[in-house]
Amino acid sequence: MNRVIPIESATVSLYAKQKKIYPRSVQGWFARWRWGLVWLTQILFYGLPWLPWNGRPAVLFDLAARRFYIFDLVLYPQDFIYLTGLLVLAAYGLFFFTAVGGRLWCGYACPQTVYTEIFLWVEHRIEGERGARMRLDKSPWTFDKVWRKAAKHAVWLAIAGWTGFTFVGYFTPIRTLWAEAFTLSFGPWEWFWVNFYSLATYGNAGWLREQVCKYMCPYARFQSAMFDRDTLIVSYDARRGDPRGPRARSADLKGANLGHCIDCGLCVHVCPVGIDIRNGLQYECIACTACIDACDGVMDKMKYPRGLIRYATENGVDQGLTRQQMFRRILRPRVLIYGGVLLLISAAFLASLSWRQPLKVDVVRDRASLARLVDEGRIENVYRVQLMNATEHAQRYRIGVQGLPGIALVPAPEAIELAPAQARWVVLAARVPPESARSAGPGAHPIQFQIDSLDRPAMSVSEKSTFIVPR
Repeated sequence: MNRVIPIESATVSLYAKQKKIYPRSVQGWFARWRWGLVWLTQILFYGLPWLPWNGRPAVLFDLAARRFYIFDLVLYPQDFIYLTGLLVLAAYGLFFFTAVGGRLWCGYACPQTVYTEIFLWVEHRIEGERGARMRLDKSPWTFDKVWRKAAKHAVWLAIAGWTGFTFVGYFTPIRTLWAEAFTLSFGPWEWFWVNFYSLATYGNAGWLREQVCKYMCPYARFQSAMFDRDTLIVSYDARRGDPRGPRARSADLKGANLGHCIDCGLCVHVCPVGIDIRNGLQYECIACTACIDACDGVMDKMKYPRGLIRYATENGVDQGLTRQQMFRRILRPRVLIYGGVLLLISAAFLASLSWRQPLKVDVVRDRASLARLVDEGRIENVYRVQLMNATEHAQRYRIGVQGLPGIALVPAPEAIELAPAQARWVVLAARVPPESARSAGPGAHPIQFQIDSLDRPAMSVSEKSTFIVPR
């Protein structure tokens, strides 16, 4: 008789639960720099849409009118090349600064870092320091816990809502948007983007936080391609710090066989991504330098020299190089190439902007009206000329034509006035006398339309076209 042996079943999770990180607040030189960048970026972001400029916001991307206003600069979809130039500049700038100083962008100016810093400050003010927040989360739901959690999320939602509102204010004049907010008369796309950007800010900075940097941001994955052993990174000096261990301030380090690290764990407690920098360079590190400030504070209390955790290169730490020796190695081929390309692209971009004509011209031969014979044997072609005034001041233009003997516009056009940032189509007829048509022969012949500004004598645009002489 076969005996049936019962088999116990168990559920095994293939995924580890995400452990919540409770970063401790920190004070220090780098923290002041980080908050300085927070203030600078947010003053610019929140303030620019409200800054009046020529009767409109200083920065406005008017998608409906297909015009982008950046102070005195007016850009059209035809100026897409400048956006490409900005993206290339941003890419090479990222490569250059990463090769020199590691993840400077991530640690100081990335929106994810900036808003996480703001949200964490709110959390510290309402729920308390690291230990108090941990105890609050573990405690049962009481009135104190409810009001603190509700207040924190209310402030987070207010910041996120204002951020989403400001973002849309770059595309719809923010004063118009402000008036619409009181009557909730946003358009469908305004509603969508205000809510989308608000929820994205609330979710990323309030809930996801370090997970965005560790799992969602691609930069963490390819940063190693831009690092080398002479890149300045946040480093722990193991030769000086190990062996680690607690001790009294007056302890004899040599006698106790201890390094300068007292193993207090503050560098881990202040880390917003929850890593231990003492384990070496890790892709999760965003170079926020909170661990440097925390460690320097401990070193001051222990009367040890600062710099156990510091900005240094891998070669600098391994070879014991001085700061001057490490800085001299910054000018290496990779950095010089990135810097040279960045300077060339910047110069070309600025030169292109300075030489850019604030007048756009497009000439189209009217295909609905073929070349025809008119009075006195003249040959006539009809053209449609589009003029775009890319300035915010009224301009007057005069149109001429050349390229064939005796060619003229009939009737001779008067000065054409365009309002600020106005585009206008003008229908013109060009005529050639019979003797010029006979000498040129049948077929298409190149001509040029010359558009001169009457208000800016130096501004002149020539646009090519063709004149058809029938057989």
